[in-house]
Parts: sequence; structure tokens; C-alpha cells
Amino acid sequence: MKISKKEFEKIVEQALENLPDKFKDKLHNVAIFAEDEPTDEQLYKIKLKRGDVLFGLFEGYAQAKRLNIGPVLPDRITIFRKAILSQSDNLAELEQKIISTVKHEIAHHFGSDEKGAAKAGRR
Repeated sequence: MKISKKEFEKIVEQALENLPDKFKDKLHNVAIFAEDEPTDEQLYKIKLKRGDVLFGLFEGYAQAKRLNIGPVLPDRITIFRKAILSQSDNLAELEQKIISTVKHEIAHHFGSDEKGAAKAGRR
């Protein structure tokens, strides 16, 4: 399946806009990006290698574990276009994978471990 980066970013934005207010209102100090693929540094940090499938990545400190230490750089959530496209056969499937990935990574931002984030991504 093919889709432009701009169209992909629009779906990511829609996924964020459609989150329940109780989650949107609690998203603090997090920047969300759409990129084609992870950098070598990102892969190294999570012990993956080029070619492994990674839909999204949360980088930062979970809100639940954050101390009040004053201003800090924002956490970062990145949604990876090429991996999601490679696993999607049609637009509906693509949109669902993006929504699921956004929810999964936001769950990490709120402090969920991998099991809890996987559950959040399925809702």
C-alpha cells in the first residue's frame, strides 16, 4: 500500500484528535512525530536491528514516574510510516494500525509497561 507522508501525518493527527478528552487533557510535555523509519540510534536504544518491524516508539519519562524537577525537554512519540504501510493491505487497515499504535505509545507515556500498552492499543 502507498500513501504520502503528508496523508499519513493527517491520519496520525486524526487519531490524536479522536482520543477521549480524559486522555487528551492529560497529554503534557510530549511531542508526536511521523517518520518514515527509526534512526540507527533509536534502534540501538531498544536493541532492534534495521529491518525489524517497529510501528512506534515512546522516548522519555513516563508521567507516572516523573518527578517535579522543573522544565524538561518534551517526551517524544514517533509513529513509523514504512513499517505500518508494509503491514497494511488497505486504507481501513492502515488507519486502524495507526490508531492502535498511537494509543499504545501514549499508554507508555502514561506509564504502562508493554503488556498494558498492548492492551490500550487494542481498545
